[in-house]
Amino acid sequence: MMRGMGNMQGMMKQVQKMQKDMEKAQAQLNEKEFIGASTNEFVTATFTGDRKMKDISIKEEVVDPEDVDMLQDLVIMAVNDALAKIEKETEATMGKYAKGLPGF
Repeated sequence: MMRGMGNMQGMMKQVQKMQKDMEKAQAQLNEKEFIGASTNEFVTATFTGDRKMKDISIKEEVVDPEDVDMLQDLVIMAVNDALAKIEKETEATMGKYAKGLPGF
């Protein structure tokens, strides 16, 4: 009976270590910057790993008051590119913790 309790304690320690490792990995990911870009980098958007926009840059030559729709499309393209990069990095970083766990 005592042997089962020792296994349970060992398993709990492993879970606690994994939780700390996950928190550390998430914090590092949140601090990292991701830059998304539109075609020809006319628009770039910078986000942190926790999906907060830090900066957006629009080159002057793409600003045309007659064609606001194009500028809007370029902004959307840059933002979506940055968010896709965050998603890919999040999966690569955090996905390893979910592998082998039931329900993930």
